[in-house]
Amino acid sequence: MDKKEKNILCFNFLFQRCKGKPKVLKSKTQNKVKTIIQRLLDTDDELCDIQSDAVPSEVRDWLASTFTRKMGMTKKKPEEKPKFRSIVHAVQAGIFVERMYRKSFHLVGLAYPAAVIVTLKDIDKWSFDVFALNEASGEHSLKFMIYELFTRYDLINRFKIPVSCLIAFAEALEVGYSKYKNPYHNLIHAADVTQTVHYIMLHTGIMDLRNLVIEMVLSTDMSGHFQQIKNIRNSLQQPEGIDRAKTMSLILHAADISHPAKTWKLHYRWTMALMEEFFLQGDKEAELGLPFSPLCDRKSTMVAQSQIGFIDFIVEPTFSLLTDSTEKIVIPLIEEASKAETSPYVASSSTTIVGLHTADVLRRSSAKGSTNDGSFFPDYSLAAVDLKSFKNNLVDIIQQNKERWKELASQEARTSKKRKCIHQ
Repeated sequence: MDKKEKNILCFNFLFQRCKGKPKVLKSKTQNKVKTIIQRLLDTDDELCDIQSDAVPSEVRDWLASTFTRKMGMTKKKPEEKPKFRSIVHAVQAGIFVERMYRKSFHLVGLAYPAAVIVTLKDIDKWSFDVFALNEASGEHSLKFMIYELFTRYDLINRFKIPVSCLIAFAEALEVGYSKYKNPYHNLIHAADVTQTVHYIMLHTGIMDLRNLVIEMVLSTDMSGHFQQIKNIRNSLQQPEGIDRAKTMSLILHAADISHPAKTWKLHYRWTMALMEEFFLQGDKEAELGLPFSPLCDRKSTMVAQSQIGFIDFIVEPTFSLLTDSTEKIVIPLIEEASKAETSPYVASSSTTIVGLHTADVLRRSSAKGSTNDGSFFPDYSLAAVDLKSFKNNLVDIIQQNKERWKELASQEARTSKKRKCIHQ
């Protein structure tokens, strides 16, 4: 059975499990959702053989509202020419920043509590416990994660970033992430995504530019998920090769949905936080007399089944495409570096993105082979990249987590059956 047939069977299984739900969309809404699904499942998509009529209304609604681009988006307003006053203000701001830089650049950096130092020793590991860092740092995991990685990548010195400005920026981000006290989309999630991107770049040999960052952040919008996957899959078939900026965007997107590929302890905790955020939205909808959004009814949502579907149709295809993309980019770089026997900085004339060996700073900072505490840095050079192990590790963890969800799905089904019998 090929991958396409497997996905179709799994997708149909998910749909069959969702049948019998009491919600029925009105005909006008059904037609609109049907049109969106048909556009989604086009001839180039892995799920193109699935008939939209076989999709239960709740699942259609969830797919349409979450993974497809919203229709009727407002057009961007043409950019206005800057006024003279705004230019003057920009110049004044530049002078202010320059003065502040001269005064603050050499200030002492962020002080690390002992417990934070202990947790950050595992920052290069895939299933890094960001919850432990958050606890050790007094709920400032994002600030310490940002500062640690900026230091490791030598970005503070390279771009002459005032330490006080960096810390103030990180603290402002934490305030913003904490504004609504979300159980899932909070500063811990932001710190986790940051560390995951660090890991992927470190262990795949992929490496950094304002336009790229903007494109990467926009790529985390789940409404563009399938289009993003489709574009990169198509680019893999082109003779000119894959766009590295697109791959960096895919890395951030994959990191954003990566918890199903982490150890069960972390994955389950993230899932419960996410579902609680959904349920809080459902509680508010019920309070306002509105219908429940997909997966937001805490009384009827089948958590295990939803996670199985999410892994099958979102997580696994995304990470499979990620490993394929990195292989196509990194393997030629490894061969080129091996032939030239040059420095770790490998540039390509076909793109503006530099193939930067990300661990160079780590090695330079440990020229004697060890850190201040006597520990040794592992080799993250291009020659040491093991994409096969990277891929196999992800596959193994995802499968283990899926098996755990299948066990819980059976329990959910039995509980749901008992509930129905009681009501009858």
